[in-house]
Amino acid sequence: MTDDHVARNRADWDRAAAEYAEPGRRNWASEPRWGIFHVPEDEVGALPSDLDGKDIVELGCGTGYVSSWLARRGGRPVGVDLSTRQLATARQLQGEFGLAFPLVQANAEATPLRSGSFDLVISEYGASIWCDPYRWIPEASRLLRPGGELVFLVMGTILMLCVNETDAEGPAGDRLLRDYFGMHRFEWPDEEGVEFHLAYGDLFRVLRANGFEVEDLIELRPAVGSTTRYPHVSLDWARRWPCEEIWKARRT
Repeated sequence: MTDDHVARNRADWDRAAAEYAEPGRRNWASEPRWGIFHVPEDEVGALPSDLDGKDIVELGCGTGYVSSWLARRGGRPVGVDLSTRQLATARQLQGEFGLAFPLVQANAEATPLRSGSFDLVISEYGASIWCDPYRWIPEASRLLRPGGELVFLVMGTILMLCVNETDAEGPAGDRLLRDYFGMHRFEWPDEEGVEFHLAYGDLFRVLRANGFEVEDLIELRPAVGSTTRYPHVSLDWARRWPCEEIWKARRT
């Protein structure tokens, strides 16, 4: 198993960090909204109802906006990210918004954090797609206390089957373009980053193998009139098929 994705993704996110500073600032200022179409948490119900005093780790925190949402709801988050420049943006936004929480630079597949230290592990387009699930999910299990929760957002499985293999920007069509069996590592021509996406059965099995019981699979559907700055999926497509999924599991 190759580890080259770690260095490649660090370099890719250091390069792209400036592009995400302003979107990160907007997300820091907003109420919790999920995914590229910003579906409100009030409609989704992905977060635990009571976060007061809960120890939380966000794996692949980027600019830290998810952690900021959780901190404002009474949680005690720690943000973990591989990118020096993404973490620099997160620290800047902490100062702007007057909200501080620990930030740790580390590979989310092998963090320096103590085992059994957290009540919630969360990832929104962080470790959930940029780390190998056969590594980051065991790490999430290690970090959680018994009964702790894992919540993570990924690109929809159907979407990944409908995006052209040679064009990461899409747009996704209405035909299957790649194999479902064997989904794991995804690379794109002329792009440095490496993504990971599993078939449903494989993801269920890796979760169960690491002590998780899946409690919900939320397939996001944006409202009519929603917009996104990302070109790989249209609103019409996302209204017909789920372009994003939120998985909720509990450490048994």
